[in-house]
Formats: sequence, C-alpha cells, structure tokens
Amino acid sequence: MKPMAHLGVGIGWRPEIADAVERLSGLDWVEVVAENVCPGHLPESLLRLRERGTRVVPHGVSLGLGGADRPDAAKLAALGERAVALGAPLVTEHIAFVRTSSPVLEAGHLLPVPRTRDALDVLCENVRIAQDALPVPLALENIAALFAWPGEELTEGQFLTELVERTGVRLLIDVANLHTNRVNRGEDPAVVLDAIPLEALAYVHVAGGIERAGVWHDTHAHPVPPVVLDLLAELRSRVEPAGVLLERDDDFPSEAELAGELAAIRAVVTAGPAAPAAPITAGSADAARTEPDPIAEPDPIAEPDPVAESGPVAESTRTRVALGQAALLSALVAGTPVPEGFDRRRIRVQARALAAKRADVVAKVAPELPVILGGPDPYREAFLSYAKGRPMTSGYRRDALDFAEDLLIRDLPADPAARRRLTIWWRDRAGAKPPRRIVRWARTLSGRAA
Repeated sequence: MKPMAHLGVGIGWRPEIADAVERLSGLDWVEVVAENVCPGHLPESLLRLRERGTRVVPHGVSLGLGGADRPDAAKLAALGERAVALGAPLVTEHIAFVRTSSPVLEAGHLLPVPRTRDALDVLCENVRIAQDALPVPLALENIAALFAWPGEELTEGQFLTELVERTGVRLLIDVANLHTNRVNRGEDPAVVLDAIPLEALAYVHVAGGIERAGVWHDTHAHPVPPVVLDLLAELRSRVEPAGVLLERDDDFPSEAELAGELAAIRAVVTAGPAAPAAPITAGSADAARTEPDPIAEPDPIAEPDPVAESGPVAESTRTRVALGQAALLSALVAGTPVPEGFDRRRIRVQARALAAKRADVVAKVAPELPVILGGPDPYREAFLSYAKGRPMTSGYRRDALDFAEDLLIRDLPADPAARRRLTIWWRDRAGAKPPRRIVRWARTLSGRAA
C-alpha cells in the first residue's frame, strides 16, 4: 500500500470556532463535516485556510457503508463534489450503519455493524462501490459503540484487517473510540492496535468524552482525557501517523484551551521514534485507480487478492443483514421489543441518547422552535414526547417540520399566540396548511406517515 504523505496536527473545523481555528499557531490541516458545507458556497474561513495552504479533508457521516443497502449514488456524488471543491487529498467515512429501508428509519447516529461474515461481505462490496465512485481515496473510521451485537464471528482486529485486505481501503483510527469500546464492550485497545494493519493508517482522531454509570459517552464536548492521550502514545509507539486531528463538536472551549489540547497532542506525536509498519501483502484497491493518488507515491504492482475478486454479494446475504439491522434500529427509535441477545440496559441507554441527540440537532437546525415553545426545557419535553411515537424517517430538517406539524394537529402549544407563531413558522417552510387530524390518521393507517 502506498505510504501516506505527511498531514501533521489538525483540528475539526466547525463554524462556532472558525475564527479561533484561523488564529491557531502551527495548525497543519483541518477536517470538515462533509454534509455541513456546500461546494458552491464554501465558508469564507475555509477559503482563507485553503489560500494559506492548509489542507482540508471532508469527513462524511451519512453514507452508512455498513448498512444492508448499496450506497446511495447521490450521496456518493455529493461527497465527491465536496472533495473536489476543497481540493482534498482523500475523503473519510465510518464503518457504521445509519438507516434502514424496510422499514424506512433514520438513526441520526453512527451505529455498529455486527462483526459477522455476512456483514463483512456487505461492507466490502459497499466500500468497493464507493471507491469506484469517488474521485479520491477513501479511509474508514472505527466508531464508538454503547453495545455489542450477539453472535459475532470476528474480533475487531480480524474484521478491520480483512476489510483492508479485501478492498485496499485505508483506516482512520479514532483512539477515543478505542477507549469508548474498552469501557463499553470490554475490548483491549492494545490488542486491537496489535491486530490491525497500521500500514493502512490514513490518520488518527482524538476526542474527549465522559463516563456516566459505567458507560462512556463519546461526546466530543469534553477535554481530551489523559487515558486517550495514552492510547495515542500506544499507537505512536507502533507507527508514525501521517496525521492526528482533534475533534470538538459542542461546548467549545476558549481558543487558549484548544491550543493547549493541540500542544498536548503534538507532544505525544513528536515524543520519539516509532517502529515502522510492515507492508500489506494483499492487493490494494488504490493500485487499480487510473488517476494518481495525490497524497502518496506510486504503488508497486501487487498480486491480486483472491478474496477481493469474489463475485457480488448474494441478495440473501443482504437480506439477512437488513433484517438484523431493522430489528435493532426499530427497537432503538420506534419502541419495538429489543432483539434477542442484546444487552437490554445498553439498548435503553442508546435509545435515550439517540432521542436526546435528535432533540439537540433539531434545536440547532430550527432554533426558532425552542423560542416559540417557551425555552429549552419546554421544547425538550415536547420533542422527547413526540419522538417516542415518531421515529425519524428523513433528515433533521424534515424532522423539525414533522415535529411542528404534530404539535399543531394536537392544538399545541396551548398558548394561542405561540400556536399562531408556530403555524406561521411551519407554513413558511412547508408551503402548505397543516393537515387536519382526519388526514393525519388516514396517513398513519395507510402506512404513509411523513
């Protein structure tokens, strides 16, 4: 596999800290959530960073390559457009599923795929489809999880290693997620690091979180704890990463604190020599590209991997994966029974976390709603009540409209003035009059609820 070019130490670019990011001394590169930027209207801050020579990498969160369905062509095209617009050397995504198509449900979150042969076959085919569609190389991130799937057939190391061998995809290793999975799933990060092909490493994520009642929550809203920096040092002792990036998505600290966290990360990365990684022996999908890799030297010709050349995944395999994912996601967001074998307590914790995240994101995309409903607390109470009976079936903006519609149909909020304001807000965005109760009931009975 081709060696990665040096990226250095970077930070996740977010609008809330855009000015601070531009002022950070010694910043080498940034990563941006792909779905949060528009190729034709890039934020001025990102444009200035690019003009200064700062590399920008788009990080996708909505492809769901671990899902049972084949990747959505429109989402792949959108991710590729952002890579081109940003002049990115690569794009990154996650080893996760985020939705199901039967029934149509959205998690609004990255959920773990089962480490089974079926799930691996589906993931590998989806990754190859994505690689063929994207204009630059792809790297995939290990995710944080609150629970494990029953009946898993592979360890994390085996799963990731075979994924790399069969597709040539690179890995984005999040050391904070390794710590999360140590607390939540009892997995030893050192064992994972020893087992995975670190020569496939694209770069590394570092982030903070918090432990509550024996569960680690990967919040990206807390300082990076020493235990995560220790894991970065563990990784650094095995390989010299091409890049390391600090993620912060909420409760943003001062510029000085951000600079301090970056300095701590840089100190770990530059602490001493790392053992070189051995080359991958399996074939690399990168070698088959007709366009040169902008971040690496040409790859030597490799023997084709017989596993990677296997035929398309049988539809029966995708169906088995789909059934399992649908049963789990339905339990998480629609209140159906928890499938056999799962830790019911952990599933309840995850379900509450998904509903809370959903409420928080809707409040961000539609900040008028908490104001109309009398403040954050009344808004949150109303939204969580709504979410119990209305799983998300599309994006957060649609969810905000559906929430407002649901309130209006039930003659809420009780205050007439607030209800008028909500009606105007809804009509301005939906372009119609909220349907009457009888229409809504008919939709629900026919299975076509929005």
